[in-house]
Amino acid sequence: MQHPHLEGRRKTWQLLLAAGLTPGAAMNALAAVAAPTTLIYPLTSEGVDSRYDYEWAVLRTALEKSSARFGRYDVQRTQAAMSPPRVLHEMGAAQGKINVFVRATSPELERQFLPVRLPVDRGLLGYRLLLIRAADQDRYTRVRTVADLTRLRAGLGQGWPDVQILQAAGIPVVEGSSYNGLFSMLDAHRFDFYLRSIDEATREIDERQDQYPHMAIEQTLLVHYPLARYFFLRRDAEGALLAQRIEAGMEMMIRDGTLNTLFMRYKGDLIRKARLAQRHTIRIANPLLGPNTPLGRQELWFNPLTGK
Repeated sequence: MQHPHLEGRRKTWQLLLAAGLTPGAAMNALAAVAAPTTLIYPLTSEGVDSRYDYEWAVLRTALEKSSARFGRYDVQRTQAAMSPPRVLHEMGAAQGKINVFVRATSPELERQFLPVRLPVDRGLLGYRLLLIRAADQDRYTRVRTVADLTRLRAGLGQGWPDVQILQAAGIPVVEGSSYNGLFSMLDAHRFDFYLRSIDEATREIDERQDQYPHMAIEQTLLVHYPLARYFFLRRDAEGALLAQRIEAGMEMMIRDGTLNTLFMRYKGDLIRKARLAQRHTIRIANPLLGPNTPLGRQELWFNPLTGK
């Protein structure tokens, strides 16, 4: 029986040739595989920011799962924080400081970078709670439709894909240039609500209650739009190899249940705290999802009705 690592190198060689590389270029790329796979991801904010702990845990586990086939690996994080535009700039540069990032997909991102089309957070990012000023709660008990939301202003980060989704639905959006600054903007009445995913909202309230004592989670609503958060790599030979390895590792995690176990370890308590069954759901279409989104694979997506 051929060793899994050797079989992996054979398949990688075929992938590189199929991608249009000359045999010489493919040989150079394959030689790099003998060295440890090194992935460098961005620190996304200074100070308290646990938003991506789960995603990077998935990345490490996928690399570990695929080590028999692809060999050793190393995962690093940048020392300095990067804004979303800076992340894209570094990824777009051949010698950029990072070679992987995770973000909700969009047609533009998929054209520019190479997506691993497996939703890292099982689509949880598309289930949204509203962070509001606690004194405004009564305003939201009368909100029941998208039309009702168009009379309020949402706060989102500059360049986030959600901006286009909400704007397409007619909801006014105020964009903030920094993640931490958006909490201050809500506190200062710059917008009416800060739309956050289920896991983000509860954690952010806990982390920032002392700093923003008047901030609260709205008690009656759940906003949903289908959203896929993917790992993205560069569209080059190295990126193709990295994407192949991450996809192989994640598929193993899906088959053996590791992905769901990790998902519930990081997200389970937060999902339960969100009380989904007791909320009124407002559904918004997502015009950014492409035809290659794996919506037909039910095992990839979190179902709030079953909690799985």
